[in-house]
Amino acid sequence: MPELSRFYGIVIQMYFNDHAPPHFHARYQDQAAQIRIDDLGMMAGKLPPRILGLVVEWAAIHQEELLAAWAHAQASEMPERIDPLP
Repeated sequence: MPELSRFYGIVIQMYFNDHAPPHFHARYQDQAAQIRIDDLGMMAGKLPPRILGLVVEWAAIHQEELLAAWAHAQASEMPERIDPLP
């Protein structure tokens, strides 16, 4: 599973050929969640509220890059890394 970004202990990843809708996986310590790219809503999992806020803030900034990464991952191509939050 390619790692797209890493910041504040949060790891953002995306599976190759994953199921729709377009989404990414956010992991923090022993918790994980799947976040939809289109509306940045949580599909599954659980993250602490502060961490979820950081993930959504990051994803809002990089939504177009996330959609491009999804297209690459669906084609079994390595997506490009995405800048972390500063």
